[in-house]
Parts: sequence; C-alpha cells; structure tokens
Amino acid sequence: MKFIDLLFGCTHKRTSFPISSKPGQRRSAAACQTGTYVVCLDCGKEFAYDWQQMRVVASSEEHAAVNTPQPEPERNCA
Repeated sequence: MKFIDLLFGCTHKRTSFPISSKPGQRRSAAACQTGTYVVCLDCGKEFAYDWQQMRVVASSEEHAAVNTPQPEPERNCA
C-alpha cells in the first residue's frame, strides 16, 4: 500500500475483471445489485458492475440520493 493511500484512502483504480455470481451461490452486497461485481485489487472492496453500461455502478445509497432507477435485485440476496 502506498503512503498516499494510507493518508487519503484507496482510489480503486485497479479492479478485477467482472465476476458474475451463479444461481444458488452466496452473494455479496455488490453482487446483489446487478448479479455482477468487480473487486479493487489494492484494497479488496467490491463494487457492483453493469454489463449493459460496461462500468461500475453507484451503490444503492448513492442511487437513492440521486433518484435514479435501480436494477431489480435477485431473490437470493438478503
């Protein structure tokens, strides 16, 4: 971890390839939003990923703040 990251936090610039969860598989909060997520390779934080827009999507708290429609979560999410 770089010194700048220790002071200001991770910038999440390096992420994994999008990962889609399988039916019946346990899902993280990020995977519950769209069924697909990416992981920051520096800090390990997970982010929901939208294949249609091909980008990381805002969290559900950020969606509520800007009043944009959210994708329908799948049934296996709690």
